[in-house]
Amino acid sequence: QVQLVESGGGVVQAGGSLRLSCAASGLTFSTYAMGWFRQVPGKEREFVAAILRSGSSTYYPDSVKGRFTMSRDNAKNTVYLQMNSLEPEDTAVYSCAATRRIASLGVTNAYDYWGQGTQVTVSS
Repeated sequence: QVQLVESGGGVVQAGGSLRLSCAASGLTFSTYAMGWFRQVPGKEREFVAAILRSGSSTYYPDSVKGRFTMSRDNAKNTVYLQMNSLEPEDTAVYSCAATRRIASLGVTNAYDYWGQGTQVTVSS
């Protein structure tokens, strides 16, 4: 049974930082590309970051580029999302996801498995 468990969410002031973690189990982690997405009530899930299997490449939308950094530790079956210079607009539930694909990583339906998510709230 595949499980993705996020942690590290919380409340932070604008300009602050948070580091999210996503621990994976039940899959051969190093064979999966991983992604982070976020969602606010009433809106579609939004792509935040993705990383290839080896960690050699990462991808970000313009909305977070330069502020967010995704990384992975295949020995620990864990991916991370370092979020700096947080803005109130970053408030959302952040979820990690896993896929065997190596393309279209910014699209939600490319992913096979999803975590439950962790709430990030940025106060102004």
